[in-house]
Amino acid sequence: MAFLLNKASILSQVGSLKQNTVSSFAQSRRGYHIELGEREKALLADDPALRRFKSHTKGVRRIKRFGDVLTIIVVAGCCYEIYVRAVIREEARKAAKSVTGTA
Repeated sequence: MAFLLNKASILSQVGSLKQNTVSSFAQSRRGYHIELGEREKALLADDPALRRFKSHTKGVRRIKRFGDVLTIIVVAGCCYEIYVRAVIREEARKAAKSVTGTA
């Protein structure tokens, strides 16, 4: 009986220790807002020399849209193929059942 009480107290201590570590971990990950320095602001500013390398042109958007449409078409084709195979299998089962039932 003393063993069970001892075991329960150990488990409660481990549980409380786990709660403390979780809360301290969550607290350590919490960030504080710090104002950006001059270097960080300069790095984040738009650079006209790099503007032609950005991927936000109409051509890239058109290619992305074409890829999305092509993906939808392929998925729809796969779904249709699965549906057709299921219907054919069901018709074959009915035909086999009607053949064995009349024989």
